[in-house]
Amino acid sequence: MDRRKFFKYGSLAAAGTAILSPIDVFGKEIDYVNKGGTAKNIIMLISDGMSTGTLNMADLYLNRIHGKSSTWMSLYKENKVSRALMDTASASSIVTDSAAASSAFGGGIRVKNGSLNISPNGKENLPIWQKFKQKGKKAGCVTTVPITHATPAGFCVYNDSRNAQSEIAEEYLKQGFDVLMGGGDQYFNSQKRKDRKNIYEEYEKKGYKVVKSRGQLMNSPNDKPLLGVFDHDGLPFTIDRNSSKELENKIPTLAEMTQKAIDCMKTHPKGFVLQVEGGKVDWAAHANDIAGLIHDQIAFDEALKVAMDFAEKDGNTLVIVTTDHGNANPGVIYGKNANENFESLQQYSHTNEYLLNQIHPDSSEKQIKELVEQENGFSLNSEEIKLIKSYYSGLVKEDGLYNYKNLPFKTFSEIQKNHNSIGWISMDHSADYVELAMFGPGSENLKPFIKNTDIHYFMLEAAGIENKF
Repeated sequence: MDRRKFFKYGSLAAAGTAILSPIDVFGKEIDYVNKGGTAKNIIMLISDGMSTGTLNMADLYLNRIHGKSSTWMSLYKENKVSRALMDTASASSIVTDSAAASSAFGGGIRVKNGSLNISPNGKENLPIWQKFKQKGKKAGCVTTVPITHATPAGFCVYNDSRNAQSEIAEEYLKQGFDVLMGGGDQYFNSQKRKDRKNIYEEYEKKGYKVVKSRGQLMNSPNDKPLLGVFDHDGLPFTIDRNSSKELENKIPTLAEMTQKAIDCMKTHPKGFVLQVEGGKVDWAAHANDIAGLIHDQIAFDEALKVAMDFAEKDGNTLVIVTTDHGNANPGVIYGKNANENFESLQQYSHTNEYLLNQIHPDSSEKQIKELVEQENGFSLNSEEIKLIKSYYSGLVKEDGLYNYKNLPFKTFSEIQKNHNSIGWISMDHSADYVELAMFGPGSENLKPFIKNTDIHYFMLEAAGIENKF
């Protein structure tokens, strides 16, 4: 790739591109001169499934409850970053899933929903973290969902299916990624894998330090490759973790994982690349779970602060912060009690997932009423209690992407809306253009409106790496 040519498939700056099919090639190569320095390191942070309303509500919550702005919004207010909107479509739909979205970043090509870096014509696209590894940089990923989940995987491997997480766990080892942290014990543990392979042991044989708790992580060396797996599937939601001393002691925060990943790679002479994902933001949006959503967005924001603190001191690090797609499009709804209703969220002590799992078919109406009062601070009326109870007797079922127990997430969020003024449009991904911000070397070249695949070439260009792979 000619370094004076930027974005292999073009910027979306050209007029009329928004009406093209998502499988069309957008624009042509344009002349580009790198007006900034070269980024030695790149940290890309993705709040998975973050609609604009999620970013807004986390900032509102921090302002109204804690008297401060979020790190992300402070970057805007202080004019520290370049900012853009990004189109997130996949090759098969204007509404992407996380696998195709991550593959757009990771492989630079739009793929069909559900696949990882496999073009619609079957071509395997080399993921960007492998490209950087080939150029001598260290590479890592940290997340609050399984480390083998779609978003980390899209930067690291290719596979026909995002669901091949056991295979992805092994592929990471073959590629020799330097830092991997998140959940997903079921894909590494010989007692849980169908093939009974002990993947942890295989990592240890290759020199990795394997850690399975917050304490082990904090005491692990910085001079060895690191695999940290801290739960069976995704990590607990932040608000549930913060309500349990046991979970606080066992599960590291996303900010702590981010700091550890930086510490493990920052002294490498050729630099590093790091992906940080707030994956449970997406899971909370799928469940219309406002406490899960806001507190995991705040946890993501704390990880962003870690990245920014390092980048501002280092001076050679490009920070990219964005989301892969919107989800459920939540927001505060107009009304005379909107302020006090929104502020009532501080009374929520757990997620709806936790709360609704406390209800059973034999729970009495009195028990359900007391549970909601304890967890959310408001009282249900008799009809609301009966409606919720009906879901536990097999009369009604409510679907959702991660709702394997058919819990009444949507119904309960509609009841909560009367008390917290939060509305949702769905329980699934949306086609919104999303927020994108950059800080550091190369960030000044960000255009106001781009396509998700452009990020791939932007990172290569910022690092001074020609796309000859």
